[in-house]
Amino acid sequence: MHSIQCQCGSVRGQLEGSGVHNRLICHCTDCQAFAKFLGKAAEVLDPQGGTEIVQVAQPRLRFLHGEDRLSAVRLSEKGMVRWYASCCNTPIGNTMANPKISFIGLIHSSLDHAQMDKDFGTNIAILNTDTALGEIKPKQRGLIGVITRFIWLLVTMCISGRYKNSPLFNASGSPRVVPSILTSRELAQLKDDA
Repeated sequence: MHSIQCQCGSVRGQLEGSGVHNRLICHCTDCQAFAKFLGKAAEVLDPQGGTEIVQVAQPRLRFLHGEDRLSAVRLSEKGMVRWYASCCNTPIGNTMANPKISFIGLIHSSLDHAQMDKDFGTNIAILNTDTALGEIKPKQRGLIGVITRFIWLLVTMCISGRYKNSPLFNASGSPRVVPSILTSRELAQLKDDA
C-alpha cells in the first residue's frame, strides 16, 4: 500500500494492491497551469515545468480521512477533472470526466517520496517536452510503453466493470465533487504566467 496525503494531512488515503501503472514527468502547459492555479508551482513543477505523475487504476485508490475536503477544477469545458485538497491546495491527481476511462494520474506532491522508487520503479517516462521550460528541452522517452500500459489499464477496467468502484465518481457516473470550470481568460492568464 502506498500512502497518499495532502500537505497539511487533512486528506489521507492509500493505493491498495498492485497493478499496471505508469510513472512519468509531463511538461504540458495544462499541468503547469494546474500547479499555478493552486499556487503550488514551486512545490509541484521541476525547473523545466515538469510534473511527476503516477497513473494507476482509480479503484485502487481509497480515501481514509478528509474525503469531504476534495475539490476539483477543469481548465476548460472539456478538460480533465483535476482533483485537489481544498484545505491546503495540494494537487491530488487528474482524471477524465468519463468514469469508464478509469485511471488517475496521481501528482507526486501527494505521494510518499521515500517509497516511490520501491512502489513504482525507477523507469520514468518523459513526455510533452516541446512545452518544457528553458532553452534546452529534455528528450522525450518512454511514450510507447506509457501508451501500451495505459490502454491495458483502461481495457481491463472496462471489461471487468471495476471502473464502477472509483472513489471519485458516483453511481450515476458524475464526479463526486462538481468541478469548477475556468474561463478561457483565466486559463490564458495561467499559461501566460511563465
